[in-house]
Amino acid sequence: MTDKYLVTGGAGFIGSHLCTLLLQRGHTVTVIDDLSTGQAENIAALRSHPRFQFVRESITNLQVLDRLTSQADSVIHLAAAVGVKLIVENPVHTIRTNIMGSEAVLTTANRYGCKVLITSTSEVYGKGVAVPFHEEDDCLLGPTSHSRWAYATSKMVDEFMGLAYQRQFGLPVVIMRLFNTVGPRQTGRYGMVVPRFVRRALRDEPLEVFGDGSQTRCFADVGDVIEAITGLAEHPGAVGQVFNIGNTEEISIRDLAQRVIQLSGSRSELQYVPYDEAYAPGFEDMARRVPSLEKIQALLGYQPHYSLEQTLRRVIEFERQRLDDGSTSND
Repeated sequence: MTDKYLVTGGAGFIGSHLCTLLLQRGHTVTVIDDLSTGQAENIAALRSHPRFQFVRESITNLQVLDRLTSQADSVIHLAAAVGVKLIVENPVHTIRTNIMGSEAVLTTANRYGCKVLITSTSEVYGKGVAVPFHEEDDCLLGPTSHSRWAYATSKMVDEFMGLAYQRQFGLPVVIMRLFNTVGPRQTGRYGMVVPRFVRRALRDEPLEVFGDGSQTRCFADVGDVIEAITGLAEHPGAVGQVFNIGNTEEISIRDLAQRVIQLSGSRSELQYVPYDEAYAPGFEDMARRVPSLEKIQALLGYQPHYSLEQTLRRVIEFERQRLDDGSTSND
């Protein structure tokens, strides 16, 4: 069955890959994106597709959002302020964009009865130490005096608000917590570690590792993540639920840097930068961030297909091509 999807933030890294997959599966796709963090080049190849429409506008323009939502069956809400660097430097923008944007999407979707998939984040688990993280685990955040936690808090409010609309009004809402999605087209502009490492490695520049590099993460290929998102969009059993999406292959940031150097054939060296210098005084980080995927596996049979090495090779190939083409990189 052909569905009509509205993708907020669809010109972004994840959104552009998702739109391509939805079109390949025969759906109609409309993107609303103000290009504040997304890039027009990400969706350039889709612009001529007969079932694709792009609207350059903010989701806070309620008149435009209303018109587009009225024509959709489902809304996949990806638009958000993202990246630790952006969040620390501009916390007001983070809170306003995430909470007010999600409220606008939910209010409008409720008017027309559209299914809504809200993108949340592993950041909501905060400083929790019960690894792997399960969807029903308690969340432990730092003090409000540290703006680093503004993003996690705003996303928790998004989740509460989405589930409240589902319970009170019967709006079909699904919450998706993404764990470190990586792949081609991701910008390093806001602190995303993999593109930042790869671009520096290809230029034989020092790879800046924040802290001592012992913190671990699990990186999920965007190709796996968009499969999970479309699966949740299509499955009626996902409504009213929260799902982790990611990969369980864990690696320290120090080892990640060394792996990038090895795979890219770089002469780069590691350079350790204290958190206070990289972000802000008193910055707190999570020692480990590992998802439990039991819930989404039980519903969809979800299983990541890309290993970390395969994903890194994909990013290296993409960035090397951009470098050869003379494209400017955003570190």
